[in-house]
Amino acid sequence: MHARRSGSNGVTLSAVSEASSSGERVVLNAEAFRRMIALERKRSERSRKPFILLLLDMGDRPSEKNGKILGKISSVLSVSTRDTDVTGWYANECVLGVMFTELTSEDGATIPGTVIARVTDTLRNNLALEQFNRVRISFHVFPEDWDHEDPQGSSNPTLYPDLSEREDGRKSFRAMKRMMDIVGSALALLLFLPAFVAIAAAVRATSKGPIFFRQRRIGQHGKSFVFLKFRSMQVNNDAAAHKEYVQKLIAGKADKQPSNGNGGGVYKLTKDPRVTRVGCFLRKTSLDELPQFINVLKGDMSLVGPRPPVPYEVEAYDIWHRRRLLEAKPGITGLWQVSGRSRVKFDDMVRLDLQYARTWSPWTDMKILWRTPGAVVLGDGAH
Repeated sequence: MHARRSGSNGVTLSAVSEASSSGERVVLNAEAFRRMIALERKRSERSRKPFILLLLDMGDRPSEKNGKILGKISSVLSVSTRDTDVTGWYANECVLGVMFTELTSEDGATIPGTVIARVTDTLRNNLALEQFNRVRISFHVFPEDWDHEDPQGSSNPTLYPDLSEREDGRKSFRAMKRMMDIVGSALALLLFLPAFVAIAAAVRATSKGPIFFRQRRIGQHGKSFVFLKFRSMQVNNDAAAHKEYVQKLIAGKADKQPSNGNGGGVYKLTKDPRVTRVGCFLRKTSLDELPQFINVLKGDMSLVGPRPPVPYEVEAYDIWHRRRLLEAKPGITGLWQVSGRSRVKFDDMVRLDLQYARTWSPWTDMKILWRTPGAVVLGDGAH
């Protein structure tokens, strides 16, 4: 047996009627159990109480023999789990799951080892040796500890089966989106080639340093990539002021900054001493973002999606803010940019990103792309 740690609940009557019962324990079918995982994530985001997902995997295709073994395991586990814990099939007749819910934050660091020992002892004492050795146990704790240095990403896909199912249902749309990204970014790079040359010359002539600004950003599923812009700031600058403002912005404590005489103001540093004179113009017109078409062509970004954050921004995120990185690939423009840009609070920006992720389609992307030039020309919220 292998153990690995990675980083009452209501169900519909139809889900209960389709579930199997072992003793007094109701075992949800895969559809209902995966839905409960999604609901428990959202509950954990609000309560800040972690939960643990235990999976028992036979490692084979579903079979009558495996189903009987896992059925016996579910019966055995009923004596070592609480009434508030949720049992169900993560994959029907193949992977059995148990959610240990409503843990305290302190428990999140110590309980996995205790649960592993308790479950292992219970199974060892109640299963035949051959049955015991066929089961692989894994534990997955939510919320995960995000490691931005991990090139494979910070999120644990096991905890997000609903997102995987959503993506599987959009395969044709995702193929269309990627084709739009390739064709659109390639055409944009050709169209703006004269502007690239002119901007490069202006940046080089007015300040010392490289033409392009390269920065590590966090993309979908917590994977990092090198983000490109035309350099609009002096080199070797101190990011402390920006980091402080971003942390206040995410916490909802940032004040609006003046915006070119506009009394409304924006949630963004507008008088940043690091920005050069040419940089001010590039930022106001969003021309500094043209090199991001290279990121789109490479597949790190999309034409439309949430803006990719810097690591210290993600470190300040509330748990639910992470969903903007899980549910959609970052983009050059998005619903936030055409619906208020820096004039809306951070939480509202995240809600717009999540709204986009839930409802996007190629047609939605085309509508946002159609509205983007107007937003750029007006410069609303750009600094």
